[in-house]
Amino acid sequence: MTGFQITTTNNNAIRFRFYADAPVTCRAFAALLPFTRTFMHARVSGQEIWIDNAPELDIIQENASVFTEPGEVVYGPMKPARTKTADCMGIYYGEGKGLDCCNIFAKVFDEDMPLLKQLGEDIWKQGVKELTFMALD
Repeated sequence: MTGFQITTTNNNAIRFRFYADAPVTCRAFAALLPFTRTFMHARVSGQEIWIDNAPELDIIQENASVFTEPGEVVYGPMKPARTKTADCMGIYYGEGKGLDCCNIFAKVFDEDMPLLKQLGEDIWKQGVKELTFMALD
């Protein structure tokens, strides 16, 4: 279990590595793969693409924060129940700060960061995009 990739509708593949600091989230996320969702641009959290209909992960908070680094991937856990970000998933392509604590569980490969930045800017300027998530081979 090393990570995952997203594939865009124009067949760009962007790879991500799982963080060792979030083993529960990484295992649960890997069990969801593959899946496809339509991502939108965040309105208030900065340079982030996100969804509010992520596959449900009934997991604890781990490696959770509102502060992220460019290229990080976050998932809203179901526990604790007060979490405002449950069933939300975000991918930061630049600077940002989340609405509530999410589990930070992966980061883009350094060499794929330009593709992620381009994807984020495309969604920001052109609207939503469908992305397919699959395990890394």
